[in-house]
Amino acid sequence: MKIDILTLFPKMFAALDESLLGKAQEKGLIDLNICDFRKYSTDKHHHVDDTPYGGGAGMLLQPQPFYRAMDEINEQDAGRKRVILLDPAGQRFDQNIAQDLAQEQHLVFLCGHYEGFDQRIENLATDHLSIGDFVITGGEMAAMMMVDATARFIPGVLGNQASAYSDSFSDNLLEYPQYTRPVEYRGMKVPDVLLSGNHQKIAQWRHEQALYKTYCQRPDLLTELSSADQKLIQQWQNNK
Repeated sequence: MKIDILTLFPKMFAALDESLLGKAQEKGLIDLNICDFRKYSTDKHHHVDDTPYGGGAGMLLQPQPFYRAMDEINEQDAGRKRVILLDPAGQRFDQNIAQDLAQEQHLVFLCGHYEGFDQRIENLATDHLSIGDFVITGGEMAAMMMVDATARFIPGVLGNQASAYSDSFSDNLLEYPQYTRPVEYRGMKVPDVLLSGNHQKIAQWRHEQALYKTYCQRPDLLTELSSADQKLIQQWQNNK
């Protein structure tokens, strides 16, 4: 997958050269290009922002640097691409969107800053995405989160690809509790079922634990439940 990120602060993305994403680039699974769009400004001082027409607080990013940068990206690759505008008003990014983006060959992230974007920049985007109902200084951190979450679904990035599909939110449930050695630590023991070797019982326990964790912490995710899961939740509610 090719990923272009248009930003005013390219040094912020040094973290993407570490850990799994760094290894994915070394393997050629991800071709990551961090572009300072200031270089596409035609202003002699390389300004990329200006005051809004009609007045108002703050500065707006001008359309010209973004359009020139996208012109160059399209010249280098005329194929299909998803262009993602990091926007607090956009659709909430989640695990399903990450999985969907991972099917693409080319992603472009547009990172805003200052008060916001000139409205015409939105015409470049195929997607408007947000990481939550709050405002941060710029789109850089949001872009890093989305790239990381998306990359986990690219075959070969994770040592065990099944991990991405068993993470929290992949099936609208939070991930079940997990344990490793030692069997007992400071009086806290690993549940006997995980030591039983009975894979059917382990799978059932994990599902029930994931359901209970979701019921307690994120009940809003429980939109589609089997009759057996509904019965379990009813039991928990009766035992409160």
